[in-house]
Amino acid sequence: MAISEITVDDLDERLAEGARLIDVRQPYEFEEARVAGAVLVPMATVPDNVEAFRGDDPVYVICKTGNRSLRVCEFLAAQGIEAVNVAGGTLAWMRSGRDYLSGSS
Repeated sequence: MAISEITVDDLDERLAEGARLIDVRQPYEFEEARVAGAVLVPMATVPDNVEAFRGDDPVYVICKTGNRSLRVCEFLAAQGIEAVNVAGGTLAWMRSGRDYLSGSS
């Protein structure tokens, strides 16, 4: 099953339009650096939180490099959820020079 992917450039545009972004990394990684507006749902908890991904529009899924988020997108697709992987993940976002948040607030 082919999973859709999006670049951080395109993600930036989608977020400005109100897209939902879910980060599937560990809480400590999320605190270190995250895209503003991302909601944390650690990968290990995804099966118990599938409803957090459901919606009328695609949900964008991010991790550190795009590998874990791709696996989550594959799982979500099997549940009938349209999920789009963020290619390159949070590292690509940071390397692009875009702003990001850190800390627990």
